[in-house]
Amino acid sequence: MYNYGELVDEELILLLKQRDKLAFTEIYRQNWHALYLHAFKILGNEDEAKDLVQDTFFSIWEKSGDLQIKTNLKGYLFVAVRNRIFSLIREKKANPDFVDILMAELNQLDNATVEHIDERELIRLIDLEIEQLPKKMKEVFNLSRKKFLTNKEIAIKLNMSEEAVKKQIHRSIKLLKVKLGNYAGISVALILVAHHRI
Repeated sequence: MYNYGELVDEELILLLKQRDKLAFTEIYRQNWHALYLHAFKILGNEDEAKDLVQDTFFSIWEKSGDLQIKTNLKGYLFVAVRNRIFSLIREKKANPDFVDILMAELNQLDNATVEHIDERELIRLIDLEIEQLPKKMKEVFNLSRKKFLTNKEIAIKLNMSEEAVKKQIHRSIKLLKVKLGNYAGISVALILVAHHRI
């Protein structure tokens, strides 16, 4: 009989692939809270974050016999949760260009940094910088981020070309990133998602 709490990741993964329920329970126990915090910081919704993490673990158990974990266990779990976050954001019809930027930014994050965000300070800084954006850029940015309009919808609404809209979105993100920097190690795209609550 194993003392599952003392097993290293490699041993837990091996047992998980053998459909060992106690190994799965131990992996869940060790990682659920950190994964939930990660999802909640991005989604800003407790129920969505809990459901997303639960679904991730359910999926892992369902395919446990065929798991191919090439990184460390924690890294694998964080990537699995992030992939589900991307899917959820797309289902909510967020602007695809912003989703692409978000994906690139999130993939650069250290998994530990997401747990140490002074959110009130971030919100204050972001609001200040958004207000300082050039008028047209701010309008495009808010339609994309707050109203979740597509580039085509924004172009029609503002009588612009789709290419011009796309450039304005990228320029606004770039400008905010320069002004805010990687505050507390968190990239601007992630901060914006956490603030505006997709």
